[in-house]
Parts: sequence; structure tokens; C-alpha cells
Amino acid sequence: MAAPKVAVVGAGVVGLSTALCVADAFPACSVAVLAQRFAPSTTSDVAAGMLIPHTAPGTPIHVQKQWFKETFTYLFAISNSAEASEAGIHLVSGWQVFKSTPGEELPFWSDIVLGFRTMSEAELQKFPQHRYGQAFTTLKCDCPPYLLWMEKRLKAKGVQMYTRKVENLWELHSEYNIVVNCAGIGAHQLVGDQQLFPVRGQVLKVHAPWVKNFIRDGDGLTYIYPGISSVTLGGTREKESWSLSPDPSTTKDIFGRCCSLEPSLQAAQEMKVQVGLRPSRASVRLQREVWSQGGAKLLVVHNYGHGSGGFSMHRGTAKEAARLVGECIAALQDSSSRAKL
Repeated sequence: MAAPKVAVVGAGVVGLSTALCVADAFPACSVAVLAQRFAPSTTSDVAAGMLIPHTAPGTPIHVQKQWFKETFTYLFAISNSAEASEAGIHLVSGWQVFKSTPGEELPFWSDIVLGFRTMSEAELQKFPQHRYGQAFTTLKCDCPPYLLWMEKRLKAKGVQMYTRKVENLWELHSEYNIVVNCAGIGAHQLVGDQQLFPVRGQVLKVHAPWVKNFIRDGDGLTYIYPGISSVTLGGTREKESWSLSPDPSTTKDIFGRCCSLEPSLQAAQEMKVQVGLRPSRASVRLQREVWSQGGAKLLVVHNYGHGSGGFSMHRGTAKEAARLVGECIAALQDSSSRAKL
């Protein structure tokens, strides 16, 4: 049979990394990325890109740990290479502080990040309102550099990029054999997933080059994440809110919360406000399906619903999606050889 044609729908961090894993694993395939928006206009471009996992209630912990480990290992190798600067990937050390000791003192990812330990009394003096804390070093992906770096790698492998609004996956059945759905919050409409809902996040990007360490309040709602060219201040978690318009009172609230953690931010300049909709559901949807209509068939793989954990597990879930694409290719070859008989 001819080389299978694979379309990946979505060009955020999950879509591009899935396309890369598919192109790497199956070089004979013709791969294309179709998206309404590319960097710097994706939801991923709003994200801080910090590798600090959130626990997804519907996914077994050992699976989440595997996804995070694969992602961390992959990005750590890039951070130690000549590509690090272009890819926007760097190590950042800091603190996660709590007003009271959490029930779970060792999160599932504590042995994957670097140098995880309990904060000393001297360190905690920096945070007078907090009684307990954890110090560690993790990775941060700056966007849009990371997405643009992935696009460049994809183009070098012959992957085509098309700006296109896909209304229904079935419209692709005459052009592609396999479709990988990485549409993020777009999957709500694209495949009618009623379990998927937006969690609105508003963040501020400020110029504060003296801030070198991340600071994250234990509930994960207030955070200060220094990047290469700006510091991301957050945030909000507004379930079922579809609004992409920045809210001035929210901006003031976020800035106030972050300044109480790091008072020097009062001197920060050039504030840019961004809003993104995290594609949330009880668990990431990672599965394959066969769609059929009037005797025609389309093989579909889903990889979406990462919520606020997209960056923390994107490479792990992309590898799993590529494995499912491999199963689809095997099924195509099997039906092709049966047809010849």
C-alpha cells in the first residue's frame, strides 16, 4: 500500500509534539499539521510552560508519572544542548510554599525534578505568611520559542503546515488515512466532547529581570515564573468560563497576590495581560477509534484534555499517541493485504 497520510489537527504544544513523535517513529508516512492558529496565537503561548505537574483525578498516578518523566527527560536533554536557547528551554530553581503543611509532603513527581527537598527555616523567613515549603529545580519552556523550534524541526522532516479551520474530522477522510485530534478546547465542538470544559487562566507577563527564582503558592493559584525575556505572574482557574477578554480587576488581584509573595515586583514594568482556556476533563483522552460512514472508513487517534498539565506531560502523551498511530498503520496494512487476497 502507499505510505499512509496522517493529519494532526492542532498546533499547540500537544499537537506539534505529537506530529514530531509520529514523524520520528514512522518516517515513511506523509504527515501534515492542520490548525486554525499557529504560534504565537495558540493557547500554549499563554501558558507559563513550567514543568510542575497537576494531578489529574481520572488518570492512574503511575501513568501520569511516566508521562512527566518522559517529558522531563526529553526537555532536560535539550536544555543541555546547543539548541537550548533557540528552543526556549532552561532550568529554573525556586520554592513552593504552603500556609500549612500539606497532607502529601512528597508529590508523585518529587524524584523526577532535581534536588527536591524541604525548605529550611532560613529560607522560609522570605515568606512570613507561610509555614512550610519545598525547594527544587525544574524546567521551563518559553513560548512561542519552543513552538517555533518544534515547527522548524517538523519542516526539516518534510511535515507540511496548513492554516485551516477543521469543522469536522470526517471532512478529512478523503485526504488522509489517519487523523490525530490534538485540538485542545476545540475538541468540545470538533468531536462534541461534553466531558471537556474550559478552565480560564489569566496571566500577566512583566519585565522584572532581577527575579531569578520561581515562587508558587501551594494551591498553585498564585505563581511567579521567570522566563528568558519576561516573568509570568498568575493566575486564575475559572471553570466553564469561555471569555478570552482580560479582566482589569483580575489583573489588579493577580499583581497584588504576586507582590505579597515577592515585594520587589512592585517595580516591574511593561505589563502584558493574556488569557487562555485550559482544555480540562477528568483524564486526558488518549484513544483510537474507527469512524465509518457509507462504507468509507477513517482511523482517528485522540490526544487532548491535558488541562493545566499540557507542558508537564506533552512529550509522554505524544509518544503514546504515536504508538496508537502505529496500531492504525498496522490495521491499514492488514486490510490492504487482505484486499489483495
